[in-house]
Amino acid sequence: MTFSFNDKFPIYMQIIDDIKAQLISEKLKTGDQVDSVRNLALFYGVNPNTIQKALSELEKEGLMKSESTSGRFINASKEKIDEIKDIVAKEKVSKFLNEMEGLGISKDKAVLMIMEE
Repeated sequence: MTFSFNDKFPIYMQIIDDIKAQLISEKLKTGDQVDSVRNLALFYGVNPNTIQKALSELEKEGLMKSESTSGRFINASKEKIDEIKDIVAKEKVSKFLNEMEGLGISKDKAVLMIMEE
């Protein structure tokens, strides 16, 4: 199975977002070993260089660490994961409100509709 990508954003960023989603949902946990670049490239259906770029960015963000002989491991603190969760949630809320606005529904009306659920 290959991953489905959106043409609007760079693939490596979408891979980063997917790995962050796995952290938020606890599919990946601090201390977990990350699959090899080769296996991830096969999973996502992309060039290994794309995976390498994504993993390097995650290392720069402090979410992953490399151990020269053992591979890469998740290195995210609970605080960092909570921060990512808040960012993702705010992005989704903003997208939802923009979509509602496109339907002619005000922010206040959209919030009321959510509260009625």
